[in-house]
Amino acid sequence: MTRSSRIIETEVLIIGSGAGGATTAAVLAEAGRRVTVVEEGPWIDPDAVEPFSIEEMVRKYRHHGSSAALGSPPIAYAEGRCVGGSTEVNSGLWNRLPDYLAEEWSRTYDIDEFSPTALDAYAERVESWQSVGKVPGAPPLSSALLERGAAKLGWRSVEFSRVFRYEAGVADATRGVKQTMARTQIPRAIAAGASLLPECRVVRLERKGPRIIGALCRQQTADGGPDEDVVVRADHVFVCGGAIQTPALLQRSGIRRRIGSGLKLHPTIKIAARFPHLLDHDSIPMHRVIEFAPNLTIGGSASRRGHIGLALADSGLDHEDALADWERMSVYYAAIRSEGSGRVRAVPGLRAPLVTYRLTDGDMSRLARGLVHLGELLLAAGATELHPSVEGGPVVRQTDELLQWWNRVDRTRSNLMTVHLTSSVRMGNDRSSTGADSFGAVHDFDNLRVNDASLLPDAPGVNPQAAVMTIALRNAEHFLASP
Repeated sequence: MTRSSRIIETEVLIIGSGAGGATTAAVLAEAGRRVTVVEEGPWIDPDAVEPFSIEEMVRKYRHHGSSAALGSPPIAYAEGRCVGGSTEVNSGLWNRLPDYLAEEWSRTYDIDEFSPTALDAYAERVESWQSVGKVPGAPPLSSALLERGAAKLGWRSVEFSRVFRYEAGVADATRGVKQTMARTQIPRAIAAGASLLPECRVVRLERKGPRIIGALCRQQTADGGPDEDVVVRADHVFVCGGAIQTPALLQRSGIRRRIGSGLKLHPTIKIAARFPHLLDHDSIPMHRVIEFAPNLTIGGSASRRGHIGLALADSGLDHEDALADWERMSVYYAAIRSEGSGRVRAVPGLRAPLVTYRLTDGDMSRLARGLVHLGELLLAAGATELHPSVEGGPVVRQTDELLQWWNRVDRTRSNLMTVHLTSSVRMGNDRSSTGADSFGAVHDFDNLRVNDASLLPDAPGVNPQAAVMTIALRNAEHFLASP
């Protein structure tokens, strides 16, 4: 940084504006703390870009959505990079942390005040902020097909709640407005006096003994000129960049103990399914098949023309005919809880961290089983043609052909992806396996905290946004109550 760096003084610096950072900012600002939120991505009005469009991917995703955890096989993943983080681009599905996981994590990692009863009290408050509820009226056809197929097979399914606001009396699932952080917690924080610096990347944290005294940043200028050097001085720092960017920043700042190891995710394998009738493509199905949960869950994905094209391309076969009929197609997935794990490493000289992930043989077996079960379900729901995300995977049109997929799901031919990443810092009092204490305070530091998905000790098997916001509220209030 140069001597001409702009200096900003604040009480609390929050790095990242996604589910964890935005919740933290709103709670602390409304409690009277002087809060500054630094966000690497731009401010994009939530109504400015069509949901699930190519434009949204280009403007709101990191690397335009093309990130990958290296391994055998590699796993593509997506991160939001804008004010509001991944809440701006995700499905908006809401799943509380399962009680059995809260109890298991509390025992395994020695986490204080982490009972299901305690967490539920926080979850109820967050749900009131986010307008969490079920879709009014009938679900979209792409979602109802999951329920239909499950019913025919005798499998359990459930409609998950969503963070959508509907006008009173509306009974149309397509008319809800997703309650992203840019619509809810960020405006709350700003109304309470918080400052927001978009397009401002934190290069590293500045340390003095066991304290962080500030952050060295570079902010993009409005006129497109050279980035401006910014130094933010703060009494307290919350790092909320997510399971990839949080450990990368900590490592760049020389903080490495139990930071970046233990990365967890939900490996996902897909099918592009063709039906004899037109389908909706404006939202993501809210039904999930939970017959094999928690280790295997079946659901629906974004299914615009581009998404369907990408899903068809995963097989490496010629699908020109299917793509021409994309309005009768939709993308569905099978996601597993993985036994494997990964790492995030900040590499000197590289802006992006190196992310790796190792799937176990058991994970590969579960993915093969998941693909076959997903195929069974879609055929039962009336699909006429199934295209798997497996290179060379044959197109299937009837149930007895599904067995062809078993041996195709291997480390060289499977095209996998995920949108849920967790556990790269982990919280708890067991210092042998965690990077932060029960409330997100980084071990051996007086004023440095993490408050995002990286704290979750494992992938929960469901969309983690509810758990992240619940835990962020809990940790923020613990901070306010601390001397």
